[in-house]
Order: sequence, then structure tokens, then C-alpha cells
Amino acid sequence: MASPDLAVEPRIAAWDRRVDWWLTGLAGLFLAAYAWQVLDTSLTPAGRNALEVVLTGTWVLFALDYLVRIALAHRRWHFVRTHLLDLVILALPMFRQLRVLRLITVVSVLNRQLRDDARGRVVFYVAGTVALVGFVASIAVLDAERYAPDASITTFGDAVWWTMTTISTVGYGDRYPVTPEGRLVAVSLMVAGIALLGVVTASIASWFVENLRRSRAAVERELDEVSADVIRAEEQLAAVLAELRAINARLDELERSSRPS
Repeated sequence: MASPDLAVEPRIAAWDRRVDWWLTGLAGLFLAAYAWQVLDTSLTPAGRNALEVVLTGTWVLFALDYLVRIALAHRRWHFVRTHLLDLVILALPMFRQLRVLRLITVVSVLNRQLRDDARGRVVFYVAGTVALVGFVASIAVLDAERYAPDASITTFGDAVWWTMTTISTVGYGDRYPVTPEGRLVAVSLMVAGIALLGVVTASIASWFVENLRRSRAAVERELDEVSADVIRAEEQLAAVLAELRAINARLDELERSSRPS
């Protein structure tokens, strides 16, 4: 379902339909390059520079997409006001310390495509979302924490463990971020964890309600069919009774006519 903004902005909706898969591919490329840069500690300076070019290039394309959407909007200032978060997420990561915010847009693009493809498949959608958010948070917090003094998250395993305990709201406290960037990731993940728990609860409730509606609809269809069968049976019975009455009438007439006068 299109958002209210897209419902009144047909040119933006058409643009989105045209570039959705391209943006999804770019988001996947960005995520792969970022993960490679964080996880591969043996990368040469040249390799790191090449990956940085890929990251910057894809980010520029995301920014161009945002500018195109503004240009296509009939009410441009309204579009900017209603998409301030997109603007902030695009602008702040220009600062090296806040580049982990770039992953928020990547998650939103990939999650939008996942949601569209998995509509109605609750388990697949929730599992895919949890895996995507968890992986992104793990590499982001590892990137922020790995070389910090007194850091407790120094390996990808530590990062995954911290992510799972945080996103599930368990929070053992044996691993925790100590840098501002890491804590920013933590805050985002805490909010995401609460949102995902809400999605899981709402999805399960929606699944039960939908199943009950389908069961009720099936029962109603069966009752309608039974009612139709009963009506047809009553009509057939009425026709048989009418024929019997006609036959009885003819027999009575024959009997009267055969009596001697």
C-alpha cells in the first residue's frame, strides 16, 4: 500500500516503482562493502580505499534519489518537512563519526523490499527483519568499538552476542558499548528491539484474527450451501407433493366417474 504522500504524488510513486529494485541492489552492495571493510582485518590500505569509494558512491546515489524525489514533488517544502528524517540520515553521515547512520537508510530500503515480497508470510518477514537488523547492528557496533580503550566488544562474535541480548531486551550487561558511536547504535537497536517485539506480537495477533476470519467465512459459505441445498430440497418436495395431490385428484375423479349412476 502506498503511503499518503505517494497517493498524492503520482510522479514520486512512478519513480519509486522504477528505481525500487535498483535501490535495493545498491543497499545490498553498500551493506556488503561495509561488512567487508569492518570484518576483514587483513585489508590493505588500497583495498580499504576502494571499499570507501564504493560506500561513498552508493551513498551519493541515495542522496541523488532523495533530490530527484524532491524535484518530482508538487509540494516540495511539504515533502522536505514530511521527510526530515531522511534528510538528517543523509546529511549527518558526512561526518566520519556518524557514518554508522548510513546503515539506517540501507535497512529501510532492504526492509521495504522484504516487506513487499513477504506480505502475508509473517514468519519469513519477521525472521528476515530480525536477521537484517541484527547483522547491521553487529557490524556497526564492532566498527565503532573494536579499537576503543576498555572495549568489551572486540570480535564479531562479541558483537552478535551483544546484539541478540539487546534486541531481545534481555540485556545481560557482559558486553556493552563505550564509544559515542557505539552507544548511538545501541540506542537505535533498543528502539528497533521494542519495535520488532511489537511487530511480532501484532503479526501473531493479526495471523490469528485472519485465520478466524477465514474460518468464519468458510463456515458461512458452508452454511449458505447447506441453506441452498435445503431450499432446493424443499422445492423438490413441494413439487412431489403437488404431483401427488394431482394424482390423488385424478384418482378421485376416475373413481367417481366409474361409479354406477
